Amino acid sequence: MKKKTIVLAYSGGLDTSVVLHWLKENYNANIIAYIADLGQGEDLKSIGRRAKKVGASKIYIEDLKNEFVKNFIFPMLQSSAVYEGSYLLGTSIARPLIAKRQIEIAKKEKAFAVSHGCTGKGNDQVRFELTFKALAPKIDIIAPWRVWDLKSREDCIAYAKKNNISIPVTKSKPYSCDRNIYHISYEGGILEDPWTEAPSKMYEMVKNLEKTPNKSTYLTISFKNGIPYALNGKKINPVNLLTRLNKIGGQNGVGVVDIVENRFVGMKSRGVYETPGGAILNVAHRAVESITMDREVMQLRDSLVPKISQLIYNGFWYSPEMKVLMAFVKESQKNITGDVKLK
Repeated sequence: MKKKTIVLAYSGGLDTSVVLHWLKENYNANIIAYIADLGQGEDLKSIGRRAKKVGASKIYIEDLKNEFVKNFIFPMLQSSAVYEGSYLLGTSIARPLIAKRQIEIAKKEKAFAVSHGCTGKGNDQVRFELTFKALAPKIDIIAPWRVWDLKSREDCIAYAKKNNISIPVTKSKPYSCDRNIYHISYEGGILEDPWTEAPSKMYEMVKNLEKTPNKSTYLTISFKNGIPYALNGKKINPVNLLTRLNKIGGQNGVGVVDIVENRFVGMKSRGVYETPGGAILNVAHRAVESITMDREVMQLRDSLVPKISQLIYNGFWYSPEMKVLMAFVKESQKNITGDVKLK
């Protein structure tokens, strides 16, 4: 009898390595490890080898950076979505793309199920599974953290040791972080106390204000139909544009947000975010809109921003209501063309 197939979103860390082994043992299935490159800056080939060693039957390493910026970040920018007035949704907007490609691979490989390593307390489980159900309503979803006996990181470490799973050796941090080309998020650990200042050494993209240059940096961003396409008069592809703006913003101390947000699952959670390029683009986009967008259209669009932001945050990127709202956003951006000079 031919083995069934499961496609796992694999990050290479302790959790998904344990998930991979657990799936193989408990479902007697072929496990395909799918690794998405969203600009997190990791050695993905090494992660693929790790998955193979743990027991994956096949590896997919997908470079999704261009699609991420062009088809997810830029449309979100057009909508002016900012969750609860501060969060630029860098993690939220990444999950629908990762899950979409996972479903495409599952269909190609005729998999009966998809799986992820998200915990049962966070937003990501919802974001992944809403996309799974929107794009493949009949596919099975396996969420190990909601069904297995392992209840903590210590349990996962013990499981890994018992089953000879190589645990990635990383320097211990008093918080967790998630990175892609758009931002870095930090949460948990010492950050759970809202009275505790985030340590300055934590930041990887944005310089502390005390270490920024004493002279101003000027730049010009060009937009067409609400989409940025040129920097300082030169056309540039989406990935390179965002990368350049991340560097410029980071060097000038731009783009750090420290907030307590309302999670979809009902909890409040502190998050610290570095989004230098995104912060610059949002200010620039608003500036060109101030001249080129009709007043009534702007008021209507602004009234929809909280709803659009909430839908993205909660994982409803592929919902019918989101499709309707983004059609309005696209229409609203037809005249948003011009250059913005920033200091």
